[in-house]
This record gives sequence, structure tokens and C-alpha cells, in this order.
Amino acid sequence: MEKVYLTKLAPNCGCAAKVGPGTLAGVLCGLPKFQDPHLLVGTETSDDAAVYKISDEIAMIQTLDFFTPVADDPYDFGQIAAANALSDVYAMGGEPKTALNIVAFPKDMDTAILGEILKGGADKVLEAGAVLAGGHTIQDDTPKYGLSVTGFVHPDKFWKNYGAQTGDKLILTKPLGAGIINTAIKADLVSERAREAVLKSMKTLNKYACEILKKYTIHACTDVTGFGLGGHGTEMAEGSNKTLVIDTQALPVLPDVEEYASMGLIPGGAYRNREFAAKTGYISTAELWREDLVFDPQTSGGLLAAVPAEEAEEILKELKELLLPCAVIGEVIDREEHTLLIR
Repeated sequence: MEKVYLTKLAPNCGCAAKVGPGTLAGVLCGLPKFQDPHLLVGTETSDDAAVYKISDEIAMIQTLDFFTPVADDPYDFGQIAAANALSDVYAMGGEPKTALNIVAFPKDMDTAILGEILKGGADKVLEAGAVLAGGHTIQDDTPKYGLSVTGFVHPDKFWKNYGAQTGDKLILTKPLGAGIINTAIKADLVSERAREAVLKSMKTLNKYACEILKKYTIHACTDVTGFGLGGHGTEMAEGSNKTLVIDTQALPVLPDVEEYASMGLIPGGAYRNREFAAKTGYISTAELWREDLVFDPQTSGGLLAAVPAEEAEEILKELKELLLPCAVIGEVIDREEHTLLIR
């Protein structure tokens, strides 16, 4: 297999390549509104996936996600892209059941590289307990990979990205800084410990955190991906008509992120995420690099859950037993003028 540095083939890596939340919202508002009594979650709340009721016991979760290479190794890239796509089902409290590959691949590139990408994805689908059942490929100068995933959940028990209640604690199940470290990787400025840490985090399925959270009361949940903690937090706050208070001192952070952020290695998506949050309003008194971290676009990031304060400590204890670098990172308060208070 020829040696190719996949991250050099795309101007933006992973979820940092996503269209900004503000731009996307402007486009989606012009589309027709679909009405169906069985459609429990559609596009209205910018949730992680669609939910469609099949019966009194089963609802179908449907999602898809794909992106440009976020790792140079093709097998790593496949694992990360698959973990990221599967995450939307876990963010709704569901179980993935089937997956289809989505592939764009250069016509002159060694097909052994494609084989490794697909193997990485297949291994993550297998780990998730789902079935890989086909897919679709096209030729493209820039490699892209992801999955369309279908999952199941009880129609009365799925999680939404809104519904947070005053007094809730906010739990984040993975460390932040993936976008900043991936920018350092593209610039050939990354340390080996930071590279290894971000790869491990991005390849970790949110399955394990989801299984623990399902034992408790979850008022709202979303996964933190391309819109960053600030963007996805804004959506949760807006949908819940609350304000989220984020304690940046409590955020779990990947190695060397402060150094890279201070060097200006901030992905472009972070600025789009900040602009989106600014439209509904946020106040920050945090250090600049920590504020940048809040808006840093994550690839295959963790779950952000709003939980009752009395259950937060026990949830955190169980998550840490799985060696997940999680933390209580803030709280929910009554709606103020701003949707986010970043401290």
C-alpha cells in the first residue's frame, strides 16, 4: 500500500469541514416543512438524528455523517468516521442496528487505502453491535468517508437536545481540543502524546457512556461535534429556553491544547461556531484559549447531558470507572439575556 498523508489532501479535517451552524440554519429555513404524526424528531430543533415511530414499542433513529480525513492512517480514519456517525444514535439514547458506507475516493489512489478505511469503519460497526449492510461510492479528488446509520429506541424514552431544567448539572463525557490538535497535526507541530490522545478519544464509541447514562434521568442530551461545545450548547439552551453556565476550569482537555491554542492553531470552524453563538448571545470572562476551546469543532466528541443535580455525582463515578475522561462542566439556570455564560 502506497504511503499517503490523508490529512494533507483536504483543507479542513473531519467535523471542522462542516458548514457553519448559522449558514446551515439559513438554508434549512427555506425548505418545506414535513408533517407526519409518526415523525417524533425532525429538523425543527437541529437535533442529532431523526426519530420516527414504528410501533408503541419501537421508534427508528436515522442519521448520516461523513467527512474528509482527520487522520493520516486510513484505518484510523475509518474508525473515527464510523464512531462519529454512530454517535448520533447514542446521543438520542438508542442502539445502532444497521449501517451503510458513504465513500468518495480519488480514482488514481491505491485502492488498498480504501480497503483499510472501510475495514476501520467495519470494525467500529461490529464493536457497536450493528450490521454493515452495503453503501455507495463515488469518485472524488478528496477522500471522504462516513456512515448512514439506523438505530432503535423506545418512542417514549429517547433523548432530545432540549428539555434541560433549571438546576441541572452538565456532564461532558470526552475531553475537548480535537479541532485544535488536528490543526497542529496539519501544521506538523503536534507532540506524539497529543496525537495519540486525540486519536484514542476520537476512536472511542459513545456507546459506553450512553449505556451508563440510560440508567439515570436525562433531561437533554447531544453529542459535541462540529459546532463545538458552544454551538451545541447554544442549541440546547435555545431549545430548552434556559441559559447554560460553562465552567471552563472544569473542562476536560486533551494534552498540549493550551500551547497550540496560544500559538493561534485554531480551526476556521471555531470562528463560525462563535459567530453562531453570538447571534443568540453569550458572555465570556474566561481566558482566551479556554474560550477558543468552547467553540473548537470536535470530531467524534463526547456526549453533553443535562442531568438532575442529585444524580450527577453517581453518574460521574460510573463514567470514571470506565476510564472515560469526563466531568461536570457547568449547570443550567433560568433564561437570562444570554444563552451561554462562559466563565
